[in-house]
Amino acid sequence: MLLQLLFQTKQQEEFEAYLIYKFIIPIGVVLILLFIIYRLQRLFQFLYVSKYRKPVFNHFYFRLKRLTPLQLSILKNQYSFYSKLSPKYQSYFEHRVAVFINQNQFIGKQELKITEEMKIIIAATATMLNFGFRNYKIGLLDKVLLYPEAFFSKLNQNLHKGEFNPSYKAIILSWEDVLHGYSIENDNFNVAIHEFVHAMHLDCLNQKGLKAAIFINGFSDIAHFLETNPNYKQNVVNSKYFRAYAYTNQFEFLSVVIESFIETPEQFNSQFPELYAMVKRMLNFNFANY
Repeated sequence: MLLQLLFQTKQQEEFEAYLIYKFIIPIGVVLILLFIIYRLQRLFQFLYVSKYRKPVFNHFYFRLKRLTPLQLSILKNQYSFYSKLSPKYQSYFEHRVAVFINQNQFIGKQELKITEEMKIIIAATATMLNFGFRNYKIGLLDKVLLYPEAFFSKLNQNLHKGEFNPSYKAIILSWEDVLHGYSIENDNFNVAIHEFVHAMHLDCLNQKGLKAAIFINGFSDIAHFLETNPNYKQNVVNSKYFRAYAYTNQFEFLSVVIESFIETPEQFNSQFPELYAMVKRMLNFNFANY
């Protein structure tokens, strides 16, 4: 009986050793190698971003999401930026719009009914501004509140056309003014673009990824360039190309500058090519003829 028990114990030990050497150790080695590879590629990406101020790649998807026929029709007919993209980039853009709609709650205020047009226009704005980044999501945002028209803001007790509330993780917009912003595409005023830039800016200040590094370092380059070139800065102010609200603070300056970059890129590049190039690099906007 004792010999039989010892024999069974030995068999058990041999079987356990077999499992360890045949499966557990190889799996452990593979996991360690995968972790090392992951860390090395992360290091490579950060070094690449530090040198070239852009990600190694922007688009990689296991499965592209599609919009409904109605949604795609709205995107094609009512969002001119989409038509400027190549067919391949249009498919990526559509995917990101669909992801934004799926991941963010749309809330109509003052009995405003949310429509597919509203979802597409808002989602496309966020997608456009983040299209140059692999990480295209805004972590500080999970809902969009739409009012029929200008609304009373509790933040500063005034009427607003739009605002970003990071504590509530919400973009709040007047739909009337969103439509007005897109009905005139060359006046350098678009409330949806303006507020989404605020959301991007604060989100990048709140994180430490590749996107944040490109965006924040890009804006630092712009600020440094203007501060060390006072004559150039004065020419920017005197030109009145950017509306006076841009000079309220650095956040408003960035939002107004990007509004102008999106709406009148040729005029921007003609008047201030150095500043234009820095904004383009900050957004990694190497598409749609920008």
